[in-house]
Amino acid sequence: MTNQEWINRGQEALMSNYGRFPIALVRGSGSYVWDANNKQYLDMVGGIATCSLGHCPKVVLDVLKEQAQTLWHVSNLYWIPPQIQLAEKLIQASGLDKAYFCNSGAEANEAAIKLARKYFYRRKQAHKTEIIAFENSFHGRTMGALTATGQPKYHEGFGPLVPGFKYVEYNKLPAVEQAITDNTCAIMVEPIQGEGGIRPADLTFLRSLKHICDQAEILLIFDEVQCGIGRTGTLFAYEHYGVKPHIVTLAKGLGSGFPIGAMLTTSQVATGFAPGDHAATFGGNPLATAVASKVMDVVSQEEFLEQVKEKGRLLREGIQKIGDPRVKEIRGRGLLIGVEFTAPVQELISVCMKKGLLLVGAGSNLVRFVPPLTINQVEINQALALFKEALKEWDA
Repeated sequence: MTNQEWINRGQEALMSNYGRFPIALVRGSGSYVWDANNKQYLDMVGGIATCSLGHCPKVVLDVLKEQAQTLWHVSNLYWIPPQIQLAEKLIQASGLDKAYFCNSGAEANEAAIKLARKYFYRRKQAHKTEIIAFENSFHGRTMGALTATGQPKYHEGFGPLVPGFKYVEYNKLPAVEQAITDNTCAIMVEPIQGEGGIRPADLTFLRSLKHICDQAEILLIFDEVQCGIGRTGTLFAYEHYGVKPHIVTLAKGLGSGFPIGAMLTTSQVATGFAPGDHAATFGGNPLATAVASKVMDVVSQEEFLEQVKEKGRLLREGIQKIGDPRVKEIRGRGLLIGVEFTAPVQELISVCMKKGLLLVGAGSNLVRFVPPLTINQVEINQALALFKEALKEWDA
């Protein structure tokens, strides 16, 4: 079937809650995907920072096949060995103590919100329910995560939202200090805002947040759904800042495209959950955790992370060398790069796609480069050449 034939069928059968590009992707390998018309694309989207080891990586595929022939699902009524092994790897790497598994970033953030409130409830401080979040943040589409998201455009039409959230300006410490009350239980922040425009937190800002939380007995939650698991050149983005949170949420790259989410926390905060307080039917199932465990084996290697830093440097410098006058700023770390322009970029992304380069936006004026972490230098050079060609044709 052709792209158009799949599009016609999809328009008949699927809800219209996604704004889709006019291609149907049917196959992938490494940093490339092919559509139903057999056109090849260099994929700098990677499932939106998700396919960390590329498309259909053999190292993961072998584990998936083996586990699929062994055990798929048994529920968390029982101990699941691959889940325990993954938890041990995440705990050792993060410096935190306990893990909880779910299926997505939104679910991980929902778990963090619930844990923060239940933790203080169990400490006989049930009044501590308020969570401070940040403008331009993005934490997911479920109701709690949606409410934590500090972008009104995502809230419209879904009221009433979950009570108990405040929004303050990102990287502005006085705004945080002013928002804290005796009812504050947590501060929820992305070390690098993803959907909000690839905006890294300032070093002093994150360090000051941790100091404030420790002093005021407030939990610090880092949302690393997009920026975690090697994306920035360290396993966790907070390593760049020398700050360890009380809770960190993960997803996307953890399964390299296989659905999994995780929440890590300290032993003390973990006491907030008792049996029956929170659950996920498919969370931490044998298939997902076996895959994610292999991803951790690869991504946590120091040599691999150093290569991510170097690839990010090459990509960023290459974009700078193009020298397009419409580029306002280039932001990010590792292979999480945002290029902000002085004009809306929707047409630029379309021109790139026609040339065989897949990119994604983050806001109206920003193009995001979030390729597989396994992308090589030849592919980076190819991406830069295609991007340069597209910029020449882009009328903005």
